[in-house]
Amino acid sequence: MSEVPSDLESEIERLQSLAEEDIQPDESIPEDLSILGEPLVGKFYKPIKKPITIRLDADVIAWFKNQPGRYQTKINGLLRNYMVQQRKKTG
Repeated sequence: MSEVPSDLESEIERLQSLAEEDIQPDESIPEDLSILGEPLVGKFYKPIKKPITIRLDADVIAWFKNQPGRYQTKINGLLRNYMVQQRKKTG
């Protein structure tokens, strides 16, 4: 097991010594964490992937492929964010 850095160790000890009633939630943390730019999907569960054929403009595909990382994952993330926004609008 790896060693915990000393600065983190003292912070852990401080947090462990707090009584539960002394712990206040940070109101600056939004309930919908997807607005932080990083969807939570994939961190806590893996949605079922379904292969499809989709026709996209060649320049759009080229742009995504030239970006760092996995281009299909990025396209899926953008579509998921759009889906979430639309669901909020429609209730």
